[in-house]
Amino acid sequence: MAKSPTFVCAECGATHPRWSGRCDACGAWNSIQEEAPLATGPAKKTLGGSKGRAVALMDLATEEAPPARTGSGMEELDRVLGGGLVPASALLVGGDPGIGKSTLLLQATAKFAEAGLSCVYVSGEEASAQVRMRAQRLGLGQAPVRLAAETNLRDILTTLDAERPDLAIIDSIQTMWADNVEAAPGSVSQVRSAAHELVSFAKRRGTAVILVGHVTKEGQIAGPRVVEHMVDTVLYFEGERGHQFRILRAVKNRFGPADEIGVFEMTGGGLREVTNPSALFLSDRESRAPGAVVFAGIEGTRPVLVEFQALVAPSPHSQARRTVVGWDSGRLAMILAVLESRCGIPFAGLDVYLNVAGGMRVSEPAADLAVAAALLSAREDVALPSDMVVFGEISLSGALRPVSQTENRLKEAQKLGFSQAALPERSTGSAPEGVSVRSVADLTAFVGEMFGAG
Repeated sequence: MAKSPTFVCAECGATHPRWSGRCDACGAWNSIQEEAPLATGPAKKTLGGSKGRAVALMDLATEEAPPARTGSGMEELDRVLGGGLVPASALLVGGDPGIGKSTLLLQATAKFAEAGLSCVYVSGEEASAQVRMRAQRLGLGQAPVRLAAETNLRDILTTLDAERPDLAIIDSIQTMWADNVEAAPGSVSQVRSAAHELVSFAKRRGTAVILVGHVTKEGQIAGPRVVEHMVDTVLYFEGERGHQFRILRAVKNRFGPADEIGVFEMTGGGLREVTNPSALFLSDRESRAPGAVVFAGIEGTRPVLVEFQALVAPSPHSQARRTVVGWDSGRLAMILAVLESRCGIPFAGLDVYLNVAGGMRVSEPAADLAVAAALLSAREDVALPSDMVVFGEISLSGALRPVSQTENRLKEAQKLGFSQAALPERSTGSAPEGVSVRSVADLTAFVGEMFGAG
């Protein structure tokens, strides 16, 4: 029995059982297109009955040489990549407009070119003259990088096939136009088709391809999620416009650890690497301030110290505000509920503002205790000791759960001059010399010990 055709929206990727003029999911008009079903019946039997090539099988104990890598000379970038660039790999880099994606990749391309790789930079958003002006401003005007300004995917693939570069930068995937797809550039169909062709070229020709992707207002890379599944590595370039710090974060990496970060500082001469991000994030910290608590976190394999800042004030409105920058707002609501329900500390009628200093984004549950400490410090107007770090996960029962890599967190704290730490009592790992540890069993005990209440 033949399968019925599938109708897919070219704008959002939603599937429909039949054609209609308007997509119910995104509201776009004339965007639904028919997709042919997979071959079934006689065609499928013919394929299964034909003689194919036997695939070589191997067991799990088979040893293979690790993939060859080329370092860029930018330690922060190489850290995020897992040690360097792997040939025939496909990478996707996303970030907010104007955050510095093109600057980062232009500097990285110049570094790879100086390391001996043949590099091609294809810009679909800027003219060649604009890219050259940026390169001159960054001091890269003499870098051996070949440049093109083009959006036609067929012409780009023909050029890359003739040149056979070691590295190709496509800036950006949303501007690429495949002439065999009847949709506008940037649509779901175009992005999916262009990404498939470029990733296939990378695997077929051994060229490493880096794709630049725009992000939506929710912070996700625009286009179908299948693009993130196609590529080997997905990197997000994060930061706030008002801060000079930029974070390059790996959320997927088939050749290295995920959740690794590289820290950069945006300057007039481009991006500068930050080898000690903890010291930079805490450089402008006041000695003692109510609502300020230092959290010892882990980003990938790197311990990082950041400051949580909280402000609690009476609300002039009937609905109190909850404003969060750099942390999960849903988790903040959970911490406030636990403080009120388990510790009897109400926040009703109070505006709560929470910020991670320096433009850093923290997603670790280990930051729960530091957030609770910052909220209580701001509410009671009592400053914690300036030489103390705090970390631990809070459960809904109010108990404190130990977190991983306690020893590495404490070593980083000691290196920056912190001599006290508050953490869950069942934490494993020994504290380095000179760091006194306050172990607490639950949130009520922590509140009583640190703020004299509970």
